[in-house]
Amino acid sequence: MMDWHNLLSTRRLGEQTSAPVSPARNPFQKDWDRIVFSSAFRRLQDKTQVHSLAENDYVRTRLTHSMEAAAVGRSLGATVGHHLSQRHALTEGVTAAEFGHVVAAAALAHDIGNPPFGHFGEAIIRRWFAETALGQQLIAPLSAPRAEDFLRFEGNAQGFRILTRLQNWRDSGGLRLTAATLGAFSKYPRLSVIDQAEANDAGAQKFGVYQADAAVFDVIASELGLLKKSRGYWCRHPLAYLVEAADDICYQIVDLEDGFKLGRVAFSEAEALLLEIAGPKRRRYDEITTDAGKVAYLRAKAIGQLIGQATTIFLDYERNIMAGSFAGELLARAPARPTLDRIATITETQVFKTAEREHTEREGAKALEYLLNAYMQAFATAENKGLDKLHHDPVLAPLLNGFATSIDDRYEWLLHVTDYVSGMTDSYMLAQFDRLTGRAPQQK
Repeated sequence: MMDWHNLLSTRRLGEQTSAPVSPARNPFQKDWDRIVFSSAFRRLQDKTQVHSLAENDYVRTRLTHSMEAAAVGRSLGATVGHHLSQRHALTEGVTAAEFGHVVAAAALAHDIGNPPFGHFGEAIIRRWFAETALGQQLIAPLSAPRAEDFLRFEGNAQGFRILTRLQNWRDSGGLRLTAATLGAFSKYPRLSVIDQAEANDAGAQKFGVYQADAAVFDVIASELGLLKKSRGYWCRHPLAYLVEAADDICYQIVDLEDGFKLGRVAFSEAEALLLEIAGPKRRRYDEITTDAGKVAYLRAKAIGQLIGQATTIFLDYERNIMAGSFAGELLARAPARPTLDRIATITETQVFKTAEREHTEREGAKALEYLLNAYMQAFATAENKGLDKLHHDPVLAPLLNGFATSIDDRYEWLLHVTDYVSGMTDSYMLAQFDRLTGRAPQQK
């Protein structure tokens, strides 16, 4: 059984002692600040959420989605924390606020590892290693677990790598976030290759730690007292369930609102679905004069209802969660689940599948595949003929920025290239593609 006093550890990665909890500004609030001021977080403003390079300024980007998820996460964490503090008599500097700040910081960073064009970009990177001759050639000498890191390229694992290694001037703890925030961030606390995943374990659906970062995660898991299921496979930090719920609440409800704003979901359809979750109309609702205002009002009320449902489920199943035996996701048990499933179907068919999005994804795939070929071929050339071949190319030379001048470790080099490419924004990636190919810049 896990223990809340360990799970809320304020020890920062790369430091030996725990940070003091101050009523004015606790360590988890500092985690939030460090994430907000990081370059990786700022790049989310130009990374696809659902609608790539959308012309409508009211449609969410991945940055605004992350901020909204963090706001919902803070409410979830603080509400759960209020009850847990009373249930377990947590008095040693632990209040509802600490729970809220941990979940908010983790939710703020939950998409920080997404490559250009989001989940579609992840699929392109996986396919490049699995299906191209150069990709297969480069991973052939690697051990099976290391090869799987590329064949199953995962934004969650990339995010953990960014927070713990890449976002700093030296490779020593990255942003040096607290163990609690890093644990709550890790929705998938496992390596790409494990013996066997437990059935219905939401934390094992994907992987969240590269082989290169396994030792780092082991330090965090030990500090938090996470239960180990098998080699390279841990149970989730309990607050990761709240981070997941915050993400799911935001994108499912907000995708419907964005669909309405884009004219792809009728007002009557959006209103009916949101009312099913938000509850009966109130007098104030009838005072709103615009359809957009009514949808925004119902969106807020629906999110509030889902926060309440997720909180109740977490508290009801806390013992199972703390024992590492909880199966599935919190919202899978929510009374609103049938309505959320219908919303997902509508947004998938009416909002996501558009000719515009398909065109943008084709352009994105073409650019991402080209850049992977260019940068990986540059590495292959350097491996055979020396690093000076990279130094003299003004486009490819950035690959060497901050990287060791050795090419002895192919696995680390391939990670370095995927770090570089996946860190690009949508627009920057397309600009690099235009520069390398001599293609006329595309209009946003």
